Amino acid sequence: MYETRVEADFAAAHFLADFHGKCERLHGHNYRVLAHARGDTLDSGGMLVDFGILKGALREACAELDHRNLNDFPAFADNPSAERIAEYIFGRLRELLPDAPLWAVDVYETPTSRARYYA
Repeated sequence: MYETRVEADFAAAHFLADFHGKCERLHGHNYRVLAHARGDTLDSGGMLVDFGILKGALREACAELDHRNLNDFPAFADNPSAERIAEYIFGRLRELLPDAPLWAVDVYETPTSRARYYA
């Protein structure tokens, strides 16, 4: 089995409408996003997926969220948790690269807090 990973980041604001604590107030994060591909077959060039192609798609998906209030996105149902952001980015990558062996997307809100979505 092979696995590759690329990384991108974005900065955005959000609040959690159904949270009781400081995160219910508008605040921001510098999100770090990792996209993982996994598979047991390499292409004729000996690659699972081209790093540049996967990274370009990840950057495109992150750019849509960059410097935005994530609560403005209907996909997050006014609660843009790291889990929902990871699922959203995973879905966008599937749209952008339908044939890529995408396995998981990690979203870090802080260096020590991560959510993962995988198929």
